[in-house]
Amino acid sequence: MDEYEENVKELIYTVVLDREEDGGYHAFCPALPGCHSQGDTYDESIENIKDAIKLYLESLKARGEKSPVEDITIKSLKIAV
Repeated sequence: MDEYEENVKELIYTVVLDREEDGGYHAFCPALPGCHSQGDTYDESIENIKDAIKLYLESLKARGEKSPVEDITIKSLKIAV
């Protein structure tokens, strides 16, 4: 087991998936600026954004920066029009 595996912790981040007009999905993580991905299917886009988040956090760790703590509230609103 290497040092990284010994220090692994689980973090939870919100991701947003938008269905693209021409097919596929765009995914991003609001707590991690610039962390975006995409996929041809919903499941593929989920796996791709997981990979993107992991790489983003590994990059922060390599630079000696801390992983951001998510401070986002999601609320669905019903609006009469």
